[in-house]
Amino acid sequence: MELQAEQDLVAIIKMQPIFGKHAYLVWAYLELFNITPMKAKTKKIRVILEEMKTLFQAEAFNFQKKSYRISLNGIAEALNNIVHRHFDMPLKSHGYLKSIMVTISEKEERESGKQSERDLRKKEAGLMSGSRYPEAEETVQLPKMKDVPPARLTEEEIEANRRRLKDMIKQIG
Repeated sequence: MELQAEQDLVAIIKMQPIFGKHAYLVWAYLELFNITPMKAKTKKIRVILEEMKTLFQAEAFNFQKKSYRISLNGIAEALNNIVHRHFDMPLKSHGYLKSIMVTISEKEERESGKQSERDLRKKEAGLMSGSRYPEAEETVQLPKMKDVPPARLTEEEIEANRRRLKDMIKQIG
């Protein structure tokens, strides 16, 4: 049992860099699961941290048979909301965290949709104004149609074009 506890503690220590600047929130959340005394509950701590590691690495989660994408900042916001709430009983699962993350995920999805729409409109406006690469704000002067004289073909050129077209149709057909 001591060997298993030792392995759990090593795994817990190795997981810390994954959480980065949000490690303190993860540990505050972890405390809501009644993990004291820590020496006796190393396995429980390891399991919860592995679940959090999966969440942080995938930036996605499943809740009620539906998949959601969420940013690291969204996860941190959800953890912050939970940590600052008072619970009479220790948490048993991540259900409450996931229900908060669903709301944040949907908000992020709406905002990203609006942002991509704005970016698309900006790009279209740039293209319509003669900008070849709107991202680089490079503009190209297009010739005005008024400056270009209308094409005038002679009767001989028209007849030559008709013959070439007839020959092409014969070759195809």
